[in-house]
Amino acid sequence: MKKIFWGLGLLFILSCSDNDKNESSIDYAQEMRNFVINIHEDAIDKNSEFIIIPQNGIALVANNQEATGDLNQPYLEAIDGVGQEDLYFGFNLINEQTPVEETNNLNQFLQKIQAEGKQILVTDYCFSPEKVSLAYQKNMSQNYIPFVAPDRELNKIPLQQLPGENNENVTSLSQVQNFLYLLNTENFNSKADFIQQVQLTNYDLLITDLFFQAETEFSSAEIEQLKQKANGGKRLVIAYLSIGEAEDYRYYWKESWNRDFPDFIEAENPEWEGNFKVKYWEEEWQEIIYGNEEAYLSKIMNAGFQGVYLDIIDAYEYFE
Repeated sequence: MKKIFWGLGLLFILSCSDNDKNESSIDYAQEMRNFVINIHEDAIDKNSEFIIIPQNGIALVANNQEATGDLNQPYLEAIDGVGQEDLYFGFNLINEQTPVEETNNLNQFLQKIQAEGKQILVTDYCFSPEKVSLAYQKNMSQNYIPFVAPDRELNKIPLQQLPGENNENVTSLSQVQNFLYLLNTENFNSKADFIQQVQLTNYDLLITDLFFQAETEFSSAEIEQLKQKANGGKRLVIAYLSIGEAEDYRYYWKESWNRDFPDFIEAENPEWEGNFKVKYWEEEWQEIIYGNEEAYLSKIMNAGFQGVYLDIIDAYEYFE
């Protein structure tokens, strides 16, 4: 498979097998950058306005992964914004303030990314009314786009007033003032129930899964319904896509993998049963994600989503 690889500002086009690489010589951070860049290139070939937002792993924006380091411009050019969890609440425990030194370190990166014209989406985790209010206040003072979730299941629509609520048609990430991260649909009785509940809200952006209850894909007609805000405006709808772990409930998971993992699967994530660390630089895994009509990205784009929210970007830290 032909891939585009970026080094420190240099472009290379190579046709090779990733299996030939000596893993001891792999630059894991750069391999993740390359992966995101290739996803971007594949997407914009089909839709020049398709949105790419990696979640966490924000140190990738710097060549040396230090907040004071030079920025990796090819990576920045491939993304439209970044998502960051636990900036102010939830780093250690839900409803607990994130340690100040951690917040300060993250903010150094986020402010540099923001200065490059990229949008910052922050998901904090807390439920006490005063902490929810504080989380929104802190994020909005930084011009970040906030969402405050009561738990990590991301399975409910919080009952709270939205910051920047508006009835505008939101057609670009730069117009977004608030968002809903509703990944787990287990609490909804049906697709119709899920769509109806989302349509009763005025969030500018919805991040959700391609599959309802991990089983049936949303159709393009259903995605169009999800774009409708209660006040008459339109929202963006973006699909969640994990690229650093394989999940055993996904359509691509083969029965044989339960007995014998393919070479690109490394180990099960002890924190999330059924999620498996992958050697994300290997061609077999990347072909599952992008580059062909059966790939996950193709399914997302064909369903009418306007972008992807890429998760487990920080998988490179595991291998480092």
